[in-house]
Amino acid sequence: MRLFLSIIASVCFLSQPLIAAPQHGVAMHGELKYAEDFTHLDYTNSNAPKSGTLKLGVVGDNFDSFNPFIIKGVPASGVGYLYQSLTESTGDEAFSEYGLIAEKIDMPEDRSSVTFYLNPKAKFSDGSAITTEDVAFSFNTLTKHEKAQPFYSAYYADVSEIKVIDSLTIQFIFSTNENKELPLILGQIPIFSKAHWSKHDFGAASLDIPVGNGPYTIKEFQPGRSVTLKRNVNYWAKDLPINVGRYNFDEIVYEYYKDNTVALEAFKAGEFDFRVERTARNWANSYNGPKFDSGELIKEEIKHQKPTGMQAFVFNSRRELFTDPRVRRALAFAFDFEWTNQNLFNNQYSRSNSYFENSELASSGLPSKEELEILTPYKAKLPSAVFDEAYTVPNTTKPNSIRKNLRTAIGLLKEAGWAVKDGKLTHKESGKLFSFEFLLYQKDFERIVQPFIKNLEKLGITTSIRVVDTSQYVNRRRSFDFDVMVSGIGQSNSPGNEQREYWHSSKANTEGSRNMAGIKDPVIDELIDLVISAPDRKSLVTRTRALDRVLLAGHYVIPNWFNPIERIAYTKRLEKPTTSPKSGVSIDTWWFKK
Repeated sequence: MRLFLSIIASVCFLSQPLIAAPQHGVAMHGELKYAEDFTHLDYTNSNAPKSGTLKLGVVGDNFDSFNPFIIKGVPASGVGYLYQSLTESTGDEAFSEYGLIAEKIDMPEDRSSVTFYLNPKAKFSDGSAITTEDVAFSFNTLTKHEKAQPFYSAYYADVSEIKVIDSLTIQFIFSTNENKELPLILGQIPIFSKAHWSKHDFGAASLDIPVGNGPYTIKEFQPGRSVTLKRNVNYWAKDLPINVGRYNFDEIVYEYYKDNTVALEAFKAGEFDFRVERTARNWANSYNGPKFDSGELIKEEIKHQKPTGMQAFVFNSRRELFTDPRVRRALAFAFDFEWTNQNLFNNQYSRSNSYFENSELASSGLPSKEELEILTPYKAKLPSAVFDEAYTVPNTTKPNSIRKNLRTAIGLLKEAGWAVKDGKLTHKESGKLFSFEFLLYQKDFERIVQPFIKNLEKLGITTSIRVVDTSQYVNRRRSFDFDVMVSGIGQSNSPGNEQREYWHSSKANTEGSRNMAGIKDPVIDELIDLVISAPDRKSLVTRTRALDRVLLAGHYVIPNWFNPIERIAYTKRLEKPTTSPKSGVSIDTWWFKK
């Protein structure tokens, strides 16, 4: 599966039984789509010209680092282009990895290890060769350095040993062969220069330009204003089939805007070339004007088939106020999505009902026979609703539904020990008032939260909104310094090790982890292990649905909404391939017209 940047695949060596020969790629389940002699991906144009400067707009206050792998600092936009990995995934397969820095991949049938054979042509941007010493250094730094993102140590926890066979051959041995995706996700580790980082502090947020190995290097930057990337004409992998038709712009410029409205107006004025619109109101009302009328700017909706995951109001269950699931569930009845969708979103969205929304992995209805076989052993530890009720979010499709929903919320709050006293929701025993804060960094979201707050006030709840700049938001998120925040929890078509980072008990209090809600549940921990060890696609789907049900029953979030359509606007000078990947729009495959 693909999460941070792009990265490596799988094989076995000497002490393990080898398959017939090292492969050009590996698939999680089933067959690879692209044979060894493929020339380019189906959603790229092999004749795309290389030219021009692509200008992009970024909404943010600042950046102070070119190292996205640590828990300090705010990384600059575009740093993902500096680094590549042993393998590369595609946008039109559920989960396959093809050789990139690793020319070939080898693994035994039981997936107890993986061996990578590096491409002898692979080089860093300074011209030095990429060797297995760099691979081992990258792995050890990301999984063991105290300032590294904790995601990596969880993601690769089942690697027990690394064997550097020679300068081009490296083997990873696993502590278990139950982690079926581990050979593939090892290919996803970003590889960086041991020589460079031996002279620099990896844990420090710094604007020192690093030595990379990707298609672009940093040309220049102005903190808080812009970053300019330059295509590396000596990029060693530019002619590999996985890259043909990609990375077609000579330069990419990221211009920073502190406000989304200002950024939109700048785009309409022609100050940058491509924009993804995530605000329904803007899409409905603001993409007009002379440049759209003349055809100089184009707006388009493109359907995608990628899981949308879960965007939601996330409760910090570490806070005493939100430890009781009845309280968390009660507050969900005060959010009126239907009103919000109609009045603020022009009815462009659908409500999320799953952590794996828009995919076959999402649970629905009552548990299937196969799901029950997984869940029944935990019956005494789970809410009865997991077995007896189809999960649905509260809705207000019927007239006066919000009144009924608020009465339901009051009932749940009473069960949890709260009662309205002098117009304020008060705990019966402690006498504490029910009060909390929404943490935001996008001012646009205030208009969504304010109607929610008005409904909460009817329950006697006092709330406030705090809008902070990007740096404060990142730091407070990393240290779990919030009551309720809006967060997106992305998913892929092949969930696996990253689920530990999202929900596992071991990550609940690990600073910088993605377990934003602070979930600590032994049942969820065991269900995660079952997902990771799924032997085939069918069992992966069943096990993921079971995990989904238990997460939903915990009411750790108030689900928001999703849209299976990507809304994009761009200058007419841009062209794109006739085929879009299932994973959605990829600007890496576009080019400027001659």
